[in-house]
Amino acid sequence: MGNYVITQLPNYPITQLLSIMFCSFTEKPLILRLYGHGRAVNRRDAEWDEYAPLFPESVGNRNIILMDVESVQTSCGFAAPFYEYAGERPLLTEWAKNRGADGLAKYWAEKNQVSIDGLPTRLLTD
Repeated sequence: MGNYVITQLPNYPITQLLSIMFCSFTEKPLILRLYGHGRAVNRRDAEWDEYAPLFPESVGNRNIILMDVESVQTSCGFAAPFYEYAGERPLLTEWAKNRGADGLAKYWAEKNQVSIDGLPTRLLTD
């Protein structure tokens, strides 16, 4: 989830709806969807220190999305294709490490202050 999602959550306080879909691409077909309300925790928020240790450390981490799951749905997944996972791409991690904390802050200031529809991301300021 990127900057777009974090800008939508506070701007639509009545809904703040999220859905997450998990899909099995191996032998047993299945789709699992989680539905609920969410909110973003920015690295400048007090709650960051509570949740950040639950994830792998990365200098490029910007936000954590918290979701209160309110309903769960499964479906057959019969139309889901087979897919073989080949691994994570190292490009983003390498790019962030090469920039360092100061370089990332500069990049975020230049490129990540508003979403594609002009809403503030709160990455560096409220």
